[in-house]
Amino acid sequence: MALTLTNFRAVAMPQADALHVGADGRLQDVAAPGARVVDCGGQFLSPGWCDLHVHVWHGGTDISVRAAQAGRAHGVTAMADAGSAGEANFHGLREYVIDPAAETIRAFLNIGSIGLVACNRVSELIDMRSIDIDRTLAVIEANRDVICGVKVRASGVIVGAWGITPAKIAKRIAEMTGLPLMVHVGEPPPLIDEVFDILSPGDIVTHCFNGKKAGSIRDTAALFEQARRLSDQGVRMDIGHGQASFCFATARAAIADGLKPWSISTDLHLRNIHDAVKDLATTASKLMAVGLSFDDTVTAITTHPRETMGLTPVPQVGQRADFTLFRLDGARHDVIDSLGNHATLDHMLEPVATLIGADWQPARRRGE
Repeated sequence: MALTLTNFRAVAMPQADALHVGADGRLQDVAAPGARVVDCGGQFLSPGWCDLHVHVWHGGTDISVRAAQAGRAHGVTAMADAGSAGEANFHGLREYVIDPAAETIRAFLNIGSIGLVACNRVSELIDMRSIDIDRTLAVIEANRDVICGVKVRASGVIVGAWGITPAKIAKRIAEMTGLPLMVHVGEPPPLIDEVFDILSPGDIVTHCFNGKKAGSIRDTAALFEQARRLSDQGVRMDIGHGQASFCFATARAAIADGLKPWSISTDLHLRNIHDAVKDLATTASKLMAVGLSFDDTVTAITTHPRETMGLTPVPQVGQRADFTLFRLDGARHDVIDSLGNHATLDHMLEPVATLIGADWQPARRRGE
């Protein structure tokens, strides 16, 4: 059924008196005859929320959630799986997760052939046999419509004595294919400044506000200045909250010193979905609590990640409708970061509904 949305406050897109969606799910200039009118109650309407770092290859890895658990039931209409699959098992991620999903799903292809099949128990980057450059290039070329980048986990528990080499190989493949590189940073080796040295505009540093010793952008003043300089040059800092990769103190200090995240993402998986992370709304609200403005927060879950995924920042007339309706709750909420530190939120983003095509569905935070 055709829809007309009225009485909303637009965020991260131009204000309008109404949005019109035809029965085919595409935006129109005028209301279709007999369109159902949806009164949004004066709440906020934005382009569909986008989570740039999730793990949704359920059954293909031992940590992935189902796409629906990360998706529109909690306000998210688009997401990127961040390296759950490598070249050897990407076909399954595409056939069983990406293609049938109601949400838009893109993927960063893991440079390690096996991806995260047994995450942190069997490293995808044990040694040189873990990477097959020819097959990785072939998978990228065959799936250009859904692969939005290359992923490498550049931390000691993954690469061991191999250090920076896998990240350099991943960067070369990204350059050869014209895609951005997403780098997971954490405990060394390699050191985070070694990773920074190979990045260029458009590349993504995920877990940018982790609190790991010798793996954080706040370890030294010089390292933080390098991070801020790279961000100013177009390297994109992504939250990637996760089980062990977001620290209130790191985030608060970085934002106060002028380093804003490009995107806010959850790194949602089975080990954090019912713990610190929960969902994108909760994660984004934590960033407001440590100093990010409301407008910058919404941009970091809409315009910026949608751009990285190759999506239109704001759906246009003739394109499929893709929006999230939400409100700002003033109740106080106790939350934790990945280190177990507590904070009290004065404001919480509360998803209300999503619109994908002509399908309007209610949404809420996990556990609410």
